[in-house]
Amino acid sequence: MIDLEKSRHGRDFGRGFYVTSLLEQAKTMAERVARWKRTIPVVTEFELDEFIFIDRDLKILRFDDYSDAWLDFVVFNRKNNVEQQAHDYDIVEGPVADDRITTRVDDYMDGIITREQFLNDLVYKPSHQICFCTVQSLQALSLAKSRIDSNMYHIDDKIVQALMTNYGMTELEATDLYCSSATYARLSDESTALYQKTWQEIYEMLKSELNM
Repeated sequence: MIDLEKSRHGRDFGRGFYVTSLLEQAKTMAERVARWKRTIPVVTEFELDEFIFIDRDLKILRFDDYSDAWLDFVVFNRKNNVEQQAHDYDIVEGPVADDRITTRVDDYMDGIITREQFLNDLVYKPSHQICFCTVQSLQALSLAKSRIDSNMYHIDDKIVQALMTNYGMTELEATDLYCSSATYARLSDESTALYQKTWQEIYEMLKSELNM
C-alpha cells in the first residue's frame, strides 16, 4: 500500500508518490536509493489507468517540456520547507530536474544565474515523472501483472475448460480439483518455470498426477 504520509516535501512537484514511464530512469533512481539505504535496488512496475487524465474531479497539471512555467513550479515546491503540500493538484506530470539541472535550479534560486541563463543552458534529454499527490489520484495505479501471472491466467482457464469438457465437471468442481492439485502448486512456483510450458503439457501433468 502506498502511504503518502511517508512522502517528503521540497521535491520537484511537491509531496507525493513519483513514477516514470522511462525504465532506464527508474533503474538509475533505484540504484541511487539502494546505495543510500545500503539495500538491493528494486524497480516496481505499475499499470496506469490513463482515463484518470480526463477525470473532471481531479486537478491535473502537465508540463510537456522544460519551460518558464516548469521552472516556476519546481522552484515554488523546492522552497516549501513545511510538511504541508504547497499546491492543490492531484497529479503533476513533466520532466525531471536531474543532478545537473538541480544544481542549476539551485543557482537560479540563489541568484547566481538569471532565468534566461538557466533556460538557455538546458541540455535536453528524455526525462519523465508523474507525481501522484492525493489518495484519490493513487486509484489510477495498480501493480502490473508479472509474466507468470499472465501465463497462468491463460493456462488456468484452458485447463478448467478441458476438465469440464472431458470429464463432465461443473466449473466449480473443475476449479477446485485443479487448484488443490500438486501440479497447480508447482505451476504457481515461479522457480519451477512451468508457466513457460503450454497449457496442454500442464494438463497432461495434472492427469498423470490424478490418474485420470
